[in-house]
Amino acid sequence: MKLVSWNVNGLRAVMKKDFLSIFENFEADFFCLQEIKLQEGQIEMTLPDYHHYWNYAEKKGYSGVAIFAKKPALSVQYGLGIPEHDTEGRVITLEYDDFFLVNCYTPNAQAELKRLPYRLEWDQAFREHLVALDQQKPVIICGDLNVAHQKIDLKNWKTNQKNPGFSIEERKSFSQLLDSGFVDTFRFFYPDLEGAYSWWSYRFNARKNNAGWRIDYFLISERLTDYLETAEIHADVFGSDHCPVSIRLNWSKEG
Repeated sequence: MKLVSWNVNGLRAVMKKDFLSIFENFEADFFCLQEIKLQEGQIEMTLPDYHHYWNYAEKKGYSGVAIFAKKPALSVQYGLGIPEHDTEGRVITLEYDDFFLVNCYTPNAQAELKRLPYRLEWDQAFREHLVALDQQKPVIICGDLNVAHQKIDLKNWKTNQKNPGFSIEERKSFSQLLDSGFVDTFRFFYPDLEGAYSWWSYRFNARKNNAGWRIDYFLISERLTDYLETAEIHADVFGSDHCPVSIRLNWSKEG
């Protein structure tokens, strides 16, 4: 089973940059998008082999997530069920027989960390949501989680320690999430690999110079690691300031 996650930084924009060919080439069972930046009816997608799940932000041209799934979900939850966290279209949870799939676009703490208090409230609510799901069945979490967890997860860590996405508070919060029973799939395979990033600023030729951040993740419940086959960052795929990330699970393996 192959799952792909991509912050497209505007789905209508990336549609003009060969998105459908990229989508088809991945041949994914689940394709999760973040930052779609549109409302219902603003785009037509012809993906006949997939079921579509959309969560739009109330604010036009902002945030939003989507999942394209080959298999229909048993149940769907949009948001966290908490009004103050559910106006920006940030979470979709799909239930299947053997797992939950959660697609997330985590709020940015913003310049000078002015939204950090809200971000930490969000992190706690999201963590509680995942832990509650994990008590029922294993969970697969993906998306732009807007944090570089370790120093090796960004190029210039020394100059970013007080910036959004690498503050002490955000990194500690992410550690708490992992300590709640989840595994960072990329670091599961590549614990010490440097220079592996999923987002690059559009400024200063950052992508050309690979001056990036790894802020896009697949996390899984610890008990799913026996089924995990690959975790990849597809830095050769363009169209957004982020690149896709993916994992492959083999349910036929002995758990």
